[in-house]
Amino acid sequence: MKSTTNFVAVDLGAASGRVVAGCWNGRQFELKELHRFPNGYVKREGRLKWDVRRIWSEIRTGLSKYSAHCSVPLAGISVDAWGVDFALLDTSGELLDDPFHYRDSRTDGVPQRVFAQVPEREIFQQTGIQTMQINTLFQLFSMVESGDKNLARAGTLLMIPDLFHYWLSGEISVEFTEASTTQMLLCRERSWAGELLGKLGIPGKIFRPIIHPATIMGAAKANLLEDCGLRGPVPIIAAGSHDTASAVAAIPHMDEQSAFICSGTWSLMGVESSQPVTSEEALALHFTNEGGVSGDVLLLRNISGLWVLQECVRGWRLQGREYSWDEVMRMADEAMPFRSLVDVDAGEFLAPKDMPGAIREHCRRSGQPEPHDDGAIARCCLESLALKYRVALEALESLTGRDLKTIRMVGGGSQNRLLCQLTADVCQRVVIAGPVEASALGNVIVQAVGTGCLASIREGRESVALSDDLVTYEPRPVAGLDNAYDRYCGLETA
Repeated sequence: MKSTTNFVAVDLGAASGRVVAGCWNGRQFELKELHRFPNGYVKREGRLKWDVRRIWSEIRTGLSKYSAHCSVPLAGISVDAWGVDFALLDTSGELLDDPFHYRDSRTDGVPQRVFAQVPEREIFQQTGIQTMQINTLFQLFSMVESGDKNLARAGTLLMIPDLFHYWLSGEISVEFTEASTTQMLLCRERSWAGELLGKLGIPGKIFRPIIHPATIMGAAKANLLEDCGLRGPVPIIAAGSHDTASAVAAIPHMDEQSAFICSGTWSLMGVESSQPVTSEEALALHFTNEGGVSGDVLLLRNISGLWVLQECVRGWRLQGREYSWDEVMRMADEAMPFRSLVDVDAGEFLAPKDMPGAIREHCRRSGQPEPHDDGAIARCCLESLALKYRVALEALESLTGRDLKTIRMVGGGSQNRLLCQLTADVCQRVVIAGPVEASALGNVIVQAVGTGCLASIREGRESVALSDDLVTYEPRPVAGLDNAYDRYCGLETA
């Protein structure tokens, strides 16, 4: 590591977090995982929250591990995380309360009440963001409706990665790609939608200036460096703070004929676009326009990804059936194909107490045979997800007029060989999987651009093609595929 320029990427996912050293040798990146930790909601007084102080402790542990293993000064630190969730600070800059988790039920029914005041079409034309009850706009409106005391006391709203940048540097700002997920940013002007916020009674005073990816925010606090054993000064850099934006930044060979899938707890499937698409068709097809690290637009669909299967595995574990992921994949591979299918985005899968039970009920209600064992349930989850990808792929081709020949899958799901092959088979497209740690790698690439180590994101992507092994999955003929796809589309319509 002595001859490299080193960065630290803090990559926070909804199920796990990691602190990663990214080492640039002038030609290639090498990632070294310093610290990995579980993540997820905690229940406080019946509500779902994020324990951000524990996450902050884990970040500091990761930084300490860097100093313990490497004496080379850091060239930068940056945080990326999921979208939509936020923290509120009081007027002195102190955290008012742990942030709500997007799966908390406080937004149940809120979109319909918002649309009674401002039509959905109007909001979509302004923000380009698809309607999901988890969106920041609906979370804040639920606080307006309930007269939440913390909203009244708040001086500043920070998105999750912005909160940690603030704790790292003391600087307050909101990064563009993360802000774009809120449904409160004008997608063309790229400024806060003040008129919309005013109509809904959301206080405009809490919104701070927007900065762009690769911005050096300031230096890490001296006491942080001392506590973690780091030599300063260390720049704190706003990378693509939204993990999807960072992940897409690390995908090599993206072109007009490529669609991406960022696969994890959520799946984000889309294309890069120079302009937002806010047509009636895009609204009807549930597409969204999020910010990319180069100022472009990621036209994509948010899909409930491996969450459904992850919750099944968690439920089985609670019942005493401890499966490894390899065992789950083996059981799924051996199960009968296309027997039972579910719409993975159906509302009953958002946060059920019993995910396997919810899947069986979904199948029973839709007139399908119930999955009879754990392998059949796992197969149902994976096939249903691959079929959802095909729905999104055909919609992307319709919206853009492109012939999308290649699907480039990154993230944790890209190492799931069965899912990758099912995606290739169901979509009848070549799937190229990797890199797995795309969000962390993209985070490091943007830091390298911000510090002048790289000339552009394109140059960083070219280096990724050399840095990571990419796996290609060719589509195979599949008996009964057309019938299964028709059945799945029928579930979506229902």
